[in-house]
Formats: sequence, structure tokens, C-alpha cells
Amino acid sequence: MPGAGPGRVAAGAAYPGQAPLIPMRFAPGRAPAFSPRMPDAAVIAASLPPDRVEPSRRDRGKERLYVACQAGGWGVFLAFQLAITNAMAPAGFGRWELVVQTVTLGLLVTHYGRTLIHRWGWKELGSRALLPRMIAMATVQSLVWCIVGYGIAYGLLGYPPSPKVPTSLLFIISFVNGVVLLMMWLSFYFFYNIYDRNNRLELDRARLTATAKEAELRALKSQVNPHFIFNALNSLRALIDEDPARARLAVTQLANLLRYSLQSAQAETVAFEDELRVVNDYLALEQVRHEERLRVRLDVAPETLGLAVPPLLLQTLVENAVKYGISTRPDGGEVVITARCEHGQLELRVINPGELAETPKAGAEGASTGVGLRNAAERLRMFFGDRARLRLRRGNESEVVAEVSIPAQPARA
Repeated sequence: MPGAGPGRVAAGAAYPGQAPLIPMRFAPGRAPAFSPRMPDAAVIAASLPPDRVEPSRRDRGKERLYVACQAGGWGVFLAFQLAITNAMAPAGFGRWELVVQTVTLGLLVTHYGRTLIHRWGWKELGSRALLPRMIAMATVQSLVWCIVGYGIAYGLLGYPPSPKVPTSLLFIISFVNGVVLLMMWLSFYFFYNIYDRNNRLELDRARLTATAKEAELRALKSQVNPHFIFNALNSLRALIDEDPARARLAVTQLANLLRYSLQSAQAETVAFEDELRVVNDYLALEQVRHEERLRVRLDVAPETLGLAVPPLLLQTLVENAVKYGISTRPDGGEVVITARCEHGQLELRVINPGELAETPKAGAEGASTGVGLRNAAERLRMFFGDRARLRLRRGNESEVVAEVSIPAQPARA
């Protein structure tokens, strides 16, 4: 701003159209470089639905797991049966080729049964509807297994029946053993699928929650952005006839505000130094209207500049301080902005003159509607949960203090 009268800070352009209102105090070598921040590509990529790629990858993993379990399970069963056959061979029981044939048939029967399970949609059934179907399938599979196995052994290959045990009794024993074995197989198979289905339901629920959260945040941002733009336009309208040159500068500053608003809408957080930049533009516009009535003191620790904050958080607090602490007082006052990093938390404080009314009257002049602060508090809750806090309290000697505490996290580069 041209000139520096009492209560007004001298200007020095940081980039075309920007007139910094407050001379910031930083540690040597830590002066921030204010530059427009484009939306982070990682943030945009993260907004793509993960279910576009995830199901095929998950399905391939499940197929590999099924093949490994089939090969490993039936391989162990084959080794066990061969060991028994080898132990009973001196007594005239068992042939190893029959064991290999039996295990191979079991593998084929279960694999084809899995195909039928997929086709009939049994994996989506509850336990009550599933149990009788499992028993029926195990019974039919065991019967087919025994009929085909005995038919090949004694019909096609011509193996002689055992002279010590009737063939009918061997068939019944094999059938019962098959039912038990296949029920175990089906139990393991459906147990895994029920576990996988529950995991998928949890993932879907988490995605729905994230989608609802994103939609709610966008709705809150859509309420915040027009709120401060409207006030900035009021300041610009009062300046057009009085000082066209300053009006042009104010238009550029308003454009900076609009650009920041649009860019920050694509990101969950922004660097604190970028938030300070937009607050600087906003205060420059407000000083056009309030002139010497608006005095500002800024005390920012250098280590806070690279931390992440929700976009327009500090701007909302400053706007609230100017609108209800400066505009309503004939003599104006001083707005103090401080930022510190303490105990892993970014502590922001905005102090303005005024009284904190317990129950403001509706429609009273200067009475705050609380929309901006409620939105800010809700956004903090959605971003950080219980780790963030926004509090409005009485300060010393007719002061109102807005305090924000959020986790100190580095901003995305």
C-alpha cells in the first residue's frame, strides 16, 4: 500500500499484485518464499476409486492361494496315504497306483465342486442355508468319487477284489471317509470365503465413509469460500471511486484470493506459509476499508511455516476477528496473530478487541452468526478427530481469543 501512516504497515511487493501488510519476523536464512501451490498430484491420484484396480489384483491373489492350498493339501494327503499303503503292503493290502488314482480323483472332484459353488452363488449364503448344501454336496461328491474310483480300478484296470474284505464293505467305508474328508475341505473353503467377504465389507464400509467425509468437506468449503469473497467485494466497491489505482491493486489481490480458494479446494491441507500469504491479501483488502482503524501484529515462529493446515483455516479466524472485533468499534483495534509449535502441536492464536457474548441476540448489530467458526471446527474434527481443537474464549482487557491446536505435520512438497 502506498505510504505508511499511523497504525498502518508499509508495503513491499513480494510478487506482482501482492502488497504484504505485515513485516514478518523470521530467523536468518528462513525467510519464506511465497509461491502459488498447485494441487498435489498424489492427492488427485488418491481420489481415484481404488476398486477400479483392486478387485482384479485381489482375485488373482485368491486364485494363487487356492492353487497353492489344493496342491499342498492333496500332496500331504497323498504322502500320508502312500505311507499307510507301504506299511500295509506286506499284509497284501493296497497298491500305490490306486492311491495316486484316488487322490487325483479327489482333487478333480473338489475342483469341479468349486466351479459349481461359484455358479450357484453359495459363497453369498448365510451359515443356516449353507450347512445343508455342504452336507448334500459332500455326499454326492463322495458317491461320485467312489463310483468312478472303484469303476476304474475293478472295471477298467481289472484289479482283483480283496479276498479278506468284501468289496461292498470297502465301498461303504470309502464313501463315509470321503464324506468326512470332503466336509473338511468344504468347511475350510467356506471359512476362508466368509473371512474374505467380511474383509471386503469392511473395506467397502471404509470407502463409503471416506466418500461421505470428502463430500461433507467439499460442502463445508463451498460455504466458507463465498463468505470471505463477499466481504472482500464490499471493500473493493468502496474503493473504486476514491482511488482507482489502489482499486486495481485490490482487484489483483482479490484475484489472488480467488486463485488460492480454487487451488486449495483440491487439497486437504496446504502449507502454513501459503495460508499466511492469502491472509496477507485479505488484510490488505480490509485495510482499504478500515484504514488506520485496523492494526495488525504478526508473531510467527519460523518452524511453523512448513507445517500443514486445512485451507482457509487461519483466514476464517482472521476474518471473524476483523468483522466482529474491528468493524463494530469506532476506534478499531489491533488484531494479533501468533503461531507456535509446542509438544507436537501447531498452536495458532488470533486475538481481537471485543466482548464474547454468551447468548448474542438474533439480528443484533455486530452479532456473529458463528457459521465460519462452526465450519472451521467441523473441518478440524473431520481432518484430525480428537487431536484438534478450536476454542473461542475471553482474553484480557476486553479481548476475544480464537485458539486452534492441530497436529504438527509437514506439508506436502
